[in-house]
Amino acid sequence: MTQIPRKDRVVIFDTTLRDGEQSPGATMSHIEKLEIAELLDEMGVDIIEAGFPIASEGDFKAVSEIAKRAKHSVICGLARANYGDIDRCWDAVKHAEQPRIHTFIGTSPLHRAIPNLDMDKMAERISETVTHARNLCDNVQWSPMDATRTELDYLFRVVEIAIKAGASTINIPDTVGYTAPVESADLIRMLIQKVPGADDVIFATHCHNDLGMATANSLAAVAGGARQIECTINGLGERAGNTALEEVVMAMKVRGDIMPYYTDIDTTKLMNISRRVATVSGFAVQFNKAVVGKNAFAHESGIHQDGMLKNAETFEIMRPEDVGLAATNLVMGKHSGRAALRSKLEDLGFSLADNQLKDVFVRFKELADRKKEVFDDDLIALMRASGDSENDRLILRSLTVICGTSGPQKADMIMVIDGQEVATSATGDGPVDATFNAVKALHPHRARLQLYQVHAVTEGTDAQATVSVRMEDDGNIATGESADTDTVVASAKAYINALNRLLVRSERTGEDRKEISYKDIS
Repeated sequence: MTQIPRKDRVVIFDTTLRDGEQSPGATMSHIEKLEIAELLDEMGVDIIEAGFPIASEGDFKAVSEIAKRAKHSVICGLARANYGDIDRCWDAVKHAEQPRIHTFIGTSPLHRAIPNLDMDKMAERISETVTHARNLCDNVQWSPMDATRTELDYLFRVVEIAIKAGASTINIPDTVGYTAPVESADLIRMLIQKVPGADDVIFATHCHNDLGMATANSLAAVAGGARQIECTINGLGERAGNTALEEVVMAMKVRGDIMPYYTDIDTTKLMNISRRVATVSGFAVQFNKAVVGKNAFAHESGIHQDGMLKNAETFEIMRPEDVGLAATNLVMGKHSGRAALRSKLEDLGFSLADNQLKDVFVRFKELADRKKEVFDDDLIALMRASGDSENDRLILRSLTVICGTSGPQKADMIMVIDGQEVATSATGDGPVDATFNAVKALHPHRARLQLYQVHAVTEGTDAQATVSVRMEDDGNIATGESADTDTVVASAKAYINALNRLLVRSERTGEDRKEISYKDIS
């Protein structure tokens, strides 16, 4: 009789709302942070790093509110190695049923040089600050930033100090994505073997993807003895991003034969949260992204298609429904009713109240009148483009664009601004430029367009276009997204959507603006 190997539980620590939000342009609104936190909580994430409370008033409020609302997850805040940061962090997370303080300091030679601390002085600061955090909170995590480029003897020394001071989780960050899988496993293994008290704490791994090895490094660390993986949805994060939550979770699930580990993540919710994070962050998921990319379960070659028809396992190592994709792609049309739409949206991971469904149904009918067939991707685009239009100060009423080989192109636009209907005509270098110039004429602003992207949602000449824009104004960054069968109309709506978000943020008197970066050493 074959004995089933015992599987160890791996704790999932999600830092989408902290490290993920540090991606340039990925700033999320307060409401969006609460929504993502709720989805993470429902999905079974063990620890949510909700933010960096001292960074801004907006971050503090978000962490506090998430802490109050969390039902299952531990809520964690980040703090540098000083009393002010730690106190502020505790003030934010203390509202949670399960709070955690995560404090850190850069320990590599390069990072020690920034605050000009020698090894002994840094060791002393680590002892003092971890002790302070432990006196406030029973659950303390400590990180030696840039651990993979820290001298081994010194790393062993400071980890031991942090454990003695009361840290119950020791996180080993590969801050710049420098390490390789064999090194990642060996480092964790050596720490467990050589550091006194290591058996009494959980070791965590925090990897960046600069060399494309974040997932491999994280799984290697688990093989070396780590039992907490720090990750983000879609691998969101600064530079090349962080370890992708969906990748490590599904890797352990699919390859349980060689990785005897498990998580408590409900994988059927992965696709929905991936789409939502992509929407609120403004960072589209690449089509060939593992697990959650549009092409992850698409098969184009004749050989692959034939194999799939005969046996899906021929070319698929996991089922689409395992990650929350509908097993079938039933087509909706203009004769489809409200009940059918609700059922289809629930299959796609969207749960709507009656009033929300009413609004979506109207827009669905408008789309169905313009398209012969409305596919799953069309509905996803429709939901992603759904905004809080009732509270928008800027609303597009009508748009007519004249374009062709002889320029300049012209846009005639009517907008509603603060309840007043206004109209203008503008020209530009192309229909989109003319449209954006019309918006500027009706609503003068200094916001700078940082990103403009267009994607076809489905195939065919009647396909919807999804347009994403990212705009910056005096340090505030906002994204806008819209979908329409007319690319220029989608562009106008996305542009206006981003401006509405900027207006909301500017009205908050800069509370979301980062006053302090986690990289600032004090």
